Amino acid sequence: MLRHVIAPSSGWTKASHAVVRDRRMNSDAKILLLYVQGLPESATGRPLGELAQRLEMKGRAYQQAKKQLIEHGYVHEWRGQGDGGRWVTEQLFTNTPLTRDEARAVRARLSPEAAGPTRAERPSAPQPSAQYPTVGEPTPPSAGGYVPEEEHVDENTPHPPSEAEPEPEPEPDPEPDPKPGPEPEAGHRPTSAQEPGTEATPPPPHPSPQLTRAERVLLSLRHTRREMLLGVGEARALAVEAAKWLERGLTESELRHALLAEPPKGGVRSAVGFLRHRLTHKCPVAPAPVAPPEPPPPPVRALITCTSEAEEDHVFRPLGDETECADCRRATAYANWMVDTDTYDFPPDMTWRQRFVAVAKADALRGEPA
Repeated sequence: MLRHVIAPSSGWTKASHAVVRDRRMNSDAKILLLYVQGLPESATGRPLGELAQRLEMKGRAYQQAKKQLIEHGYVHEWRGQGDGGRWVTEQLFTNTPLTRDEARAVRARLSPEAAGPTRAERPSAPQPSAQYPTVGEPTPPSAGGYVPEEEHVDENTPHPPSEAEPEPEPEPDPEPDPKPGPEPEAGHRPTSAQEPGTEATPPPPHPSPQLTRAERVLLSLRHTRREMLLGVGEARALAVEAAKWLERGLTESELRHALLAEPPKGGVRSAVGFLRHRLTHKCPVAPAPVAPPEPPPPPVRALITCTSEAEEDHVFRPLGDETECADCRRATAYANWMVDTDTYDFPPDMTWRQRFVAVAKADALRGEPA
């Protein structure tokens, strides 16, 4: 390695090799130590944290650098309470590692007042002297300049004043006798619902299983995120909206994931407002009703031989319990029609084979030879 070094003529700080080559301290601690070492005397009255901010050293980096400087004896702190009752922290910075006793000696030399006894060690102020009351005896307080008269509680008056006789109260009007009703059974005490003028209070409705599951999910959110802490009343009010999610096919784990996913960057200020907004605006669409399945097709029947008196044997696949094919049944129907009407008219869509079969059956019905 080649090296080209030019010593600066001004604006430099001497750095000890023990500091630069110390592997126990990171680079932030070394830079902070060299920066404070090179400051003028006018800037030494500021705390170490304010000086570190000039190097843009904040937060965790500054705390770690300060911890290393204190552990290795470059920074020492004393915290005490002043005369005014305010707590003051005094810091001692040195470019040479010192023990606690050595640092206390340097502090006594640089600031004799700070090295004196603390407020707890200082002698307490003398107690105030005993004060004697002013001359004279205590007198009772006067009310408006008049001396209160003596009370004669035990003295009897010869003629006590007569008391006014109380006026007799008017007798209330007799109430009409109630209509005779069935007397209650022995041992049966009428309840408030049976008393006249009172209405029976219906019992509270039993929560549905969906509401119970939704409330359980809402109360369990605080185990994952502390800011989602809900009271029982708040969870019960939000369970109505959460139950709609479960009714639309979501499981409890899917509902929990939907409520905790993508939290706001600034955090959740109100768990009730955040969950109510998410439950209302992100509720899934209700699934479309499933159409009933189509009935299966009827089973395919095996081929059978047609039982009609045809010239050629042929097979067909029956749909029910028929024993003749459709062509033979049609020909039989036309044969009966021709015998009844004595005509040989055929429809245009009738094939020649069907016509021959119909004529042969018609002749067989008339008793004529084929």
